[in-house]
Amino acid sequence: MNLYNIKDNSEQVSFAQAVRQGLGREQGLFFPEQLEPLADVDALLDLPLAERSARILSHLLGDEVPAAKVSELVNAAFTFPAPLVKLKDNTYALELFHGPTLAFKDFGGRFMAQCLAAFRTNDKITILTATSGDTGAAVAHAFYGLEGIEVVILYPKGKISPLQEKLFCTLGGNIRTIAIDGDFDACQALVKQAFDDEALKKAIGLNSANSINISRLLAQVCYYFEAVAQLPKADRAKAVISVPSGNFGNLTAGLIAKALGLPVKRFIAATNANDTVPRYLKTGQWEPHQTVATLSNAMDVSRPNNWPRVEELCRRKGWALETLGSGMRDDAQTRAALKRLHQLDYLCEPHGAIAWDLLGEQLAEDEVGVFLCTAHPAKFKESVDEILNLDVPLPGPLAKHAELPLLSVNLPAEFARLRAFLVG
Repeated sequence: MNLYNIKDNSEQVSFAQAVRQGLGREQGLFFPEQLEPLADVDALLDLPLAERSARILSHLLGDEVPAAKVSELVNAAFTFPAPLVKLKDNTYALELFHGPTLAFKDFGGRFMAQCLAAFRTNDKITILTATSGDTGAAVAHAFYGLEGIEVVILYPKGKISPLQEKLFCTLGGNIRTIAIDGDFDACQALVKQAFDDEALKKAIGLNSANSINISRLLAQVCYYFEAVAQLPKADRAKAVISVPSGNFGNLTAGLIAKALGLPVKRFIAATNANDTVPRYLKTGQWEPHQTVATLSNAMDVSRPNNWPRVEELCRRKGWALETLGSGMRDDAQTRAALKRLHQLDYLCEPHGAIAWDLLGEQLAEDEVGVFLCTAHPAKFKESVDEILNLDVPLPGPLAKHAELPLLSVNLPAEFARLRAFLVG
């Protein structure tokens, strides 16, 4: 598999190198040179999740990784289901929270960990990543205990849910966590600065596990096929998928699935009040505002890292950006959507509720809608309990970590302080 740097097309790398390197020159994102459509998608959709996913990823990776090895990586990573739950005749929820950390990031995080373990040399590896909530847990648990790999996770202090924090800041061992005095964009900026520091990169073997890493992104392509596979065959080409969107890796993966031949009619990018992309699609002006804290904190991102990949793919495929649906919901609208969903006997959380609400607004009568449920409601227990007047029980993984002490250190949003922490 050959990939190129979107910012500097002369930088071309293999899949293994892209996994190890994370970012390209000038903080450029790597993107596949070839995205040939799959043969006989209908037959693929008849296969089980892991077998189908191995074939999709083998198709993307080409001769670089033997098919048997891809199957081994997938079978080790995708050990949990992604059920499609019917709410009413034309609306379905794709539940992506049945993995070990109860969030969609488990698909990408676990596949990346398997890839990096398979491709690593004897050199030291330090994973540095920023999280707005769920990435931290998925990455921490995927890499926990892996020999020769250190993980450092930055998160905005006080701006993720207490249970999200507990799930990845209580592990210790090779997992170190830092609460940054700032928002997610400040955390992300620190990660970018680290990757621009060549001496630091070399000294600690720097890599990233954000959705900027191509292995995470390609893993996420697979559950879009799983969603469509569970739809009635007559409805597949009418599918509209609403995606909760923060850093836009999830939407990028969906668009790649469409480029590979998945029969999806269109996508909706659903955001909270951090609505840089919906405003851009409406006005043509890229004007990020100051990030604001919301109920749907994993989408509190004003400068989405993966947006250049969306534009690159649309450019290559000749897809007009205007064909991408979009919209935002503020906290009051999110609360109302959660209540209406509960009246339909479906317990959701803020991110999924935003995707569902915008789907309902934009779905035509002859279309079938799917919205992504990216996290278990218990991960947002405080807000869900308060909004719905419930006492959501904690699943096993959350109950276990809720009782453990936090092991994080606190740092200001200053690169010099972070650098000293990393090298010390």
